[in-house]
Amino acid sequence: MEIWINPACSKCRGALELLDAEGAEYTVRRYLEEVPSEEEIREVLDRLGLEPWEITRTGEPVAGELGLNDWARDESTRGKWTAALARHPRLIQRPIITADDGSAVVARTEEAVRDALSRS
Repeated sequence: MEIWINPACSKCRGALELLDAEGAEYTVRRYLEEVPSEEEIREVLDRLGLEPWEITRTGEPVAGELGLNDWARDESTRGKWTAALARHPRLIQRPIITADDGSAVVARTEEAVRDALSRS
């Protein structure tokens, strides 16, 4: 199991605390320092069953600078969104846990973290 985190994020810290309390084995990826490639983002999106705009933090200042809220959200722009996430990782919703069974969850709630734990 791997968890993508921003250490400054309270949701990330909460997810780590729960993983530790449950004795889970996991790897931490500080995705702002070890930025995922477009390919890695596509893989995680496939595992999540989500589109890139569904994991984009559109309230971030860089989202406004890029005009993301005006971008189309369809198959023709999927690559544009994924490229933006790779270039600006702060836009990626967090934390994301990739479970051992090949799935992934956006682990912003205790229920989502427990869901990931049940899959590993």
